[in-house]
Amino acid sequence: MEDSTEEETEKVLDLSSFHLHNLDSVDLPTDLIELDLTANRLTELDPRIGQLSSLKEFSLRQNLIDDAAVEPLSQWEALSDLEELILRDNKLMTIPDASIFKKLLIFDVSFNEITSLNGLSKVSPTVKELYVSKNEVTKMEEISHLIELQILELGSNRLRVMENLENFSKLQELWLGRNRIKQINLCSLKCIKKISLQSNRLTSMLGFQECIALEELYLSHNGISKMEGLSTLVNLHVLDVSSNKLKSIEDIQSLTGLEDLWLNDNQIESLDNMAEAVSGSREKLTTIYLGNNPCAKSPNYFTTLKEVFPNIQGIDSEIVA
Repeated sequence: MEDSTEEETEKVLDLSSFHLHNLDSVDLPTDLIELDLTANRLTELDPRIGQLSSLKEFSLRQNLIDDAAVEPLSQWEALSDLEELILRDNKLMTIPDASIFKKLLIFDVSFNEITSLNGLSKVSPTVKELYVSKNEVTKMEEISHLIELQILELGSNRLRVMENLENFSKLQELWLGRNRIKQINLCSLKCIKKISLQSNRLTSMLGFQECIALEELYLSHNGISKMEGLSTLVNLHVLDVSSNKLKSIEDIQSLTGLEDLWLNDNQIESLDNMAEAVSGSREKLTTIYLGNNPCAKSPNYFTTLKEVFPNIQGIDSEIVA
């Protein structure tokens, strides 16, 4: 077993944070299976990389690679078995041509200057994780063929409409925070477990009813005025609807697995119906946040919460022993 571990280690080359401007002084063994060049100063790709036919994981995260510099990747047939390609935090303005990677599982082009998803149609349908956060993308397009997707990250873009999600029957995580989305359209994603739509322009939370496997839902920093469409989400553990315009707590009586409930920074005036509203989860809830609501100014605020929630651990900034 020791020999096997040593052999695997020899096939991994981690050059992260070496501040390299090029790889001229670096030996690149031809049998590498993983090459990590994170946090360097590279502006172009060493042609020797194109000969690493055993390479499975390749990271160029946090370099100075632009569209022209990444072009050789599309011609290096020897890399066709690559499974993980990380181009996060560079200077890309378009989706690079990744069509030769027929076994790709993870594709990350987050933190670039990409304005469109044009080019994703060439990406292999084998991809399970796609990360395009912190770009300038305006439309969800050329993704319908990615039927194996389990994680889709498109946060911090300029999206206005949720679309083209119909084929994602295996999707488990959808991250769309910090966009300009006004309406929920999830196309019945019945297997999805985590959804984030924080910091958008939602005024209603209707649209999650068929997402019955959902475990975590993040909707903070929107303009939602009513809690609704939640009663079917019986597997929900975390619900964050902080920083909205809610005036009361509703539609969560059936959520018996709820553990974390974030309601701070809303307009909830009273705790009078609190016990009834959380009747299904009061034994399970360990954290509830209600700060910066009118009800939090009540002199009996903490006392009432402790009476309602026998197992509570976190109440705003107060930790209950």
